[in-house]
Amino acid sequence: MDFDYTVTTEKSFDEAVAAVGKETKTAGFRVLYVHDVSATLKEKDFKIEPFKIIEICNAKSAYAVLKADIKIGLCLPCKINVYQKDGQIYISGMRPLILSQFFPKANLGNLPIEVDAIIRKIIDASK
Repeated sequence: MDFDYTVTTEKSFDEAVAAVGKETKTAGFRVLYVHDVSATLKEKDFKIEPFKIIEICNAKSAYAVLKADIKIGLCLPCKINVYQKDGQIYISGMRPLILSQFFPKANLGNLPIEVDAIIRKIIDASK
C-alpha cells in the first residue's frame, strides 16, 4: 500500500491551493491552517520551489480516531501538500489507510477507508 496519493495538475500553484481549500469544504472537512513552507524556509535563506501544507480536519472523524488511540493525534490533522517540482505542480496527501499499520491495536473499523476515499476525492477534484 502506498503511503501517499499524489497527482499532477495543469493548474497554477495558487489555483491548486485554492482548489484544495474549496474541495475540502465541499467534502465536509475544514481547512485549519495553510503552512507556506517555502516562505518559512526563505526566512532562513533556504530556497525551495513553492510548497504549502494544507491541514484539514473533520471533527467527527478526528474524535473517533482519538478515542481509539490518543497517539493517533501524532498524525492529525490530515495534510494535503501542494508543491512544485521541476516546474510541475503536484497535489499529495497521506493515505489514512496506513493508520492501521502504525496503530494495530486501535479498532478503527472502516473509518480509515472512508477518510482515505474522501481525501482522494478532494485531491482528484482539485486537479
